[in-house]
Amino acid sequence: MAENYTTNDFGIPVGSDEHSLTVGPNGPILLQDHYLIEKMAHFNRERVPERVVHAKGGGAFGTFTVTQDVSKYTRAAVFQPKTKTETLTRFSTVAGEQGSPDTWRDPRGFAVKMYTTEGNLDIVGNNTPVFFVRDTIQFQDFIHSQKRRSDSGLRDHNMQWDFWTQVPASAHQVTYLMGDRGIPRSWREQNGYGSHTFQWVNAAGERFWVKYHWISNQKQEFIEKHGHEGFSAEEADQMAGIDADFHRRDLFDAIEAGNFPSWTLKVQIMPYEDAKDYRINPFDVTKIWPHADYPLHEVGVMELNRNPEDFHSEIEQAAFAPSNLVPGTGLSPDKMLMGRIFSYADTHRYRIGPNYAQLPVNRPKNAVKNSYSQAGPMSFENYPKDQPTYAPNSYGGPHADASRTTENNLVSVEGDVLRSAPTLRKDDGDFNQAGDLVRKVLDDAGRDRLVGNIAGHLLNGVSEPILVKAFDYWKNVDADLGARVENVVRGAQKEGAGTAATENKPS
Repeated sequence: MAENYTTNDFGIPVGSDEHSLTVGPNGPILLQDHYLIEKMAHFNRERVPERVVHAKGGGAFGTFTVTQDVSKYTRAAVFQPKTKTETLTRFSTVAGEQGSPDTWRDPRGFAVKMYTTEGNLDIVGNNTPVFFVRDTIQFQDFIHSQKRRSDSGLRDHNMQWDFWTQVPASAHQVTYLMGDRGIPRSWREQNGYGSHTFQWVNAAGERFWVKYHWISNQKQEFIEKHGHEGFSAEEADQMAGIDADFHRRDLFDAIEAGNFPSWTLKVQIMPYEDAKDYRINPFDVTKIWPHADYPLHEVGVMELNRNPEDFHSEIEQAAFAPSNLVPGTGLSPDKMLMGRIFSYADTHRYRIGPNYAQLPVNRPKNAVKNSYSQAGPMSFENYPKDQPTYAPNSYGGPHADASRTTENNLVSVEGDVLRSAPTLRKDDGDFNQAGDLVRKVLDDAGRDRLVGNIAGHLLNGVSEPILVKAFDYWKNVDADLGARVENVVRGAQKEGAGTAATENKPS
């Protein structure tokens, strides 16, 4: 008898891995072959719905170690001196589906889950410090414009540019997207950002506004080797055809080889009162805080050193949400962030199930869990038999303790209930920071690549009325840049290029 024998999902030995139960060797298959039915039924249900956005990705486990004392800004246990915390980090593209190439031009998701002693802290952002829209009511429309047409099922540059050119707030992010960061050379080389403004609260109850920056410790090595950050459009096109899983493979292979990537977490810190009259709206996710005003403070280092043992269980079913905040951290009145607080957790309840928090990859590992959630599909944690199912109660069940939380007093507000853009401040123009990025951050070679990337993207199926809008869009960012883009596009059209693409087609 075999020592290592096949069983069904309930541990019952099965008769064959190769042959169904039939009437004679040539007869029909019998319904009572429960193992065959189990295999077929499970196979038909192997996929949970893919994420609507950030569907294609990968990740790994690691540790976060605090290297500097920031305790005067936050009481969060995870950020106290010398604390070491287990982490899970997931990287992703945004618009592409599960099977899409890793090297399409697209922002990259950068999500970190910290299994702290006070519960799970999730920092869920991108590889850019800003986003395309500032109000969450526009998010669905933005995503639809980057997805596929309803008639042909194809990605379409025309509807992308149609949306962007009518939403000037997008200019800052689109400038990043069309530049070198639009196609990272690897996940290991890219930075990550919380993007939104968050809150820190110290032991004395003092509040600070913060922005999270994960700075890649591999990035400079890549730049020195390749001349600039990220893939060129031509390299990305080539790699999309050679290996659609290039970024996923690169991370996995690096960790398997013991080449553990790391990121240094740094934060910008704004005194609470500064936000009231700062020249830029500090809660606008389309804006950055200039480092000259609010420099970076080192917090600690994250190292990724363990690959998943099961990709589906530990990566595909990993659920990140900006609502996962621990004491000493908090939110801001950022309109995009407010929408994400609801949307992410709601998505997980639909995609994975209402008890997704019970899955090993999602449940808190180092914190006490005293929840009143019970029952529902796929619940496998026994509800405490001596605990009432309601609160308040008189029988020793858990009771909320406001002193342990820091969720109150986001910011003092007053005014009528209305639908309106935020009040403009001195330097809140939509194109200001995008123009600064072009003129003050990029070098001549970077600006040349930016012109080529934009022009190539516009030459791939963008209609004449939208082209005119796009030229004006870039002239508002920078007059010289916009003129150069127009000249390249018009020159290509005169030479008969028409809609011939010189850029990553589906980006």
